[in-house]
Amino acid sequence: MTSNHCHYCMESLLGRKYVFREENSYCVTCYDDLFASSCEECKKPIECDAKDLAYKGHHWHEACFKCAKCNHSLVENPFAAKDELLLCTQCYSNEYSSKCFHCQKAIMPGSRKMEFKGSCWHETCFVCQYCRQPLGTKPLITKDNENYCVPCFEKQFAHHCYSCKKMITTGGVTYHDQPWHKECFLCAGCKKQLSGQRFISKDDHPYCLDCFRKLYAKTCAACNKPITALGGAKFISFEERQWHNACFNCVKCSISLVGQGFLTQQDDILCRECGSAA
Repeated sequence: MTSNHCHYCMESLLGRKYVFREENSYCVTCYDDLFASSCEECKKPIECDAKDLAYKGHHWHEACFKCAKCNHSLVENPFAAKDELLLCTQCYSNEYSSKCFHCQKAIMPGSRKMEFKGSCWHETCFVCQYCRQPLGTKPLITKDNENYCVPCFEKQFAHHCYSCKKMITTGGVTYHDQPWHKECFLCAGCKKQLSGQRFISKDDHPYCLDCFRKLYAKTCAACNKPITALGGAKFISFEERQWHNACFNCVKCSISLVGQGFLTQQDDILCRECGSAA
């Protein structure tokens, strides 16, 4: 039951303001002395008839609840805390917030921040450079410090493999001025990958050396090995027979006949001197 006397000083409360706390009545003076919080700013007690603003165990008078930088009131306004100081969102942003990579303006506390490759963007600034649609958490590709959604990048920049028609994202091979995936650039004969390998082109198709020799290479009449055009190799052709340049020699004295006159004796070729003596 409420007493008619202050629980602390025992003076009568009749006709006076009082505060009821934990089933006891206190005159205003005793209540403020005993229980009033101390204002974090002015260090004076926050009396029972004043508004007590509290944040993380600290208390302020309504008039003292201000930004530590600009002194604007924080009552009913958003704020942020830094090193036990309360700051309005503008001051906090100016001092501590990340800057948007695109617009270079502060990213305000409480707003969504997009991070990519060590830089930050406002959500509304983090868009595809071409279609201007928000990228959010969708896959993206960066070119010249600009971000693109995958469809726009493919449309604007990507090469497409001549074989499978799909986009080439990294690496690739160029053959006859056309781009290919490395895994799509295959020998037309055995289908072995040719990327990084020596090959020969025939009728606009690439062949590994083994397949080209088996399918198309002519055989040297002297050494019976295939004659290929690899490395710009030259050969001699005479009466439906072919020789490597290095093999086109007189069968008797072995002198080279390249660019020289020669005689034939059945299937043999001879220099003029050996042919005349025969």
